[in-house]
Amino acid sequence: MDDFLTTAQFDEAAAAIRARTAHQPRIGLVLGSGLGSLAEAVEQPDVISAADIPYWPPSTVEGHQGRLLIGRLEGQTVLVQQGRAHRYEGHSMQRVTLPIRVMQRLGLEAVILTNAAGAINPAFRPGDVMLITDHLNFMGMAGDSPLRGPNDPSLGPRFPDMSQAYDRDLRRVALAVAEAEGLTLHQGVYICLGGPSFETPADLRFLRLIGADAVGMSTVPEVTVARHGGLRVLGFSGISNAANLDGSTITTHAEVLEAGRTIVPKLTALVRGVLRRWPDPRPA
Repeated sequence: MDDFLTTAQFDEAAAAIRARTAHQPRIGLVLGSGLGSLAEAVEQPDVISAADIPYWPPSTVEGHQGRLLIGRLEGQTVLVQQGRAHRYEGHSMQRVTLPIRVMQRLGLEAVILTNAAGAINPAFRPGDVMLITDHLNFMGMAGDSPLRGPNDPSLGPRFPDMSQAYDRDLRRVALAVAEAEGLTLHQGVYICLGGPSFETPADLRFLRLIGADAVGMSTVPEVTVARHGGLRVLGFSGISNAANLDGSTITTHAEVLEAGRTIVPKLTALVRGVLRRWPDPRPA
């Protein structure tokens, strides 16, 4: 059965967070599989269990801790979502993306989304980081969208534009940080599939043919809701495994988590650098 949530429910969840922190976060940060330790950089955070927030979707996947940390990082007040829920865990799309709605209701202006992704582009190697320039929304194209159902115009328009889903100014900042830090930062298109099985070699060859560089099972629904709600978006994919276009290797979740050990220091440097150089708010 469809699980359509209301603005009142989003506000109830936001109120539960406000009651547990004195901070007013400006920027959200969502951490994907194996990337949770990036949250350790947050200074003197208020830590909130997801179980204490009404309607918050629990994650059952190893590497997703299910809590929020709200504090300071590089001079910015941030809300870090340490672990996310996924559609394949049995949650509705609106439940999966509730955290982004709550960030919107808390008054955040932007969200930095990270994920662990499989390489499709043969030039990518495990441990690399890709700056997401655009995405392919297979789930949404098939009608499985978090915007399906009644639209509350106070949250966003019925038909939101997605031509600039990933903020160009923030992407320029990320590229400048990578150059200054001496980090290789690929750029490419991310594609979201339903999972939870990893892709067949034929899947990957098809996805490469239609223009995807990396593949995962998250992020795109969150981006859709963030843009619907007027939040700016910056996205990074940590490449967890090489392109298996010929079926010569086997992909496991343990491999994804292990790659996170290499990716986290790079992502930490990138996120810290972006926050240090965060651009001034755009004029209304």
